[in-house]
Amino acid sequence: MSCPGWYCGKTYLENGELSDCGSCPRGYRRNDTTFICEPCLDSPKFYDWLFLGFMGLVVLILHWFFIDMVSMRRSFCKNVIVLHLTAFFEVLISCTLTLLFTNPAGHFTVYSCPVRTVSDWYTLFYNPTPNYDQKIYCTQEAVFPLYSIIFLFYILSLISMLLIRPWVSRKYLPRQGKMAIYAAMYFIPILVLAHATVGGLIYYAFPYLLVVVSVISSAVHFAVKMDQSMSALIRTTVMQPRNIVVLLGHWCLHAYGIISITQLTEPLVHSLMVLLVPVPALFYILTARFTDPNKILNL
Repeated sequence: MSCPGWYCGKTYLENGELSDCGSCPRGYRRNDTTFICEPCLDSPKFYDWLFLGFMGLVVLILHWFFIDMVSMRRSFCKNVIVLHLTAFFEVLISCTLTLLFTNPAGHFTVYSCPVRTVSDWYTLFYNPTPNYDQKIYCTQEAVFPLYSIIFLFYILSLISMLLIRPWVSRKYLPRQGKMAIYAAMYFIPILVLAHATVGGLIYYAFPYLLVVVSVISSAVHFAVKMDQSMSALIRTTVMQPRNIVVLLGHWCLHAYGIISITQLTEPLVHSLMVLLVPVPALFYILTARFTDPNKILNL
């Protein structure tokens, strides 16, 4: 009754007998006790939802980044805000349709198989060869649907952008808006390739990536200011709405990373840790005057 390897299992045939060992159908995973493929009927864990939310945030942030970059505006204006809102609704529509298309179809609930080890993401490399004779191919989506659902989301994001954004860009930002569309047609396939190759590593590393990247991006946001004095940094941050929104965005990403790392297993302690989110920005503002290259050279 046993099957070799980590992922090979047996399924029931139409005559009620068990099949030979092989890959489980999509949405199934073998029971390690009976070696029979059983349907995945678990609900995603809190960490799984955070991972899915992170993958959606990456697309949204890249959309906003390229819209902001091609518009070349140092302050918010109506046309740029409309494009930002359009990108947000594109991602929101894609997320909604992704959930509706995922098993069980037509519902906002998702059936999943629990992630046990990083090898679950790379079953391709764990096809067994009993007695070094003939390889048994048992490649499957052991982390159903965390692997395939991201591809579906990327495809829907690209389709929704191509159906909605050109019309909005033509009216509000006809020249620069199309450049943001071209950028998305490049970075979405790159994200697809990244998920296909290192999706399992991203699953385990994304909380730490969020914390590190949010701190670095916050420092870069302040570093590009010409006047690095404490008063100037505070004044430009408080007085300019665009800078406030950018800084709050960095703080939200930092808080998201902390929540993903802790998973709020101790709500009181971990919620207090979220209050430390502004510390890196305050640290930069308070110590910027000590890092002036001219003052260092004069020493």
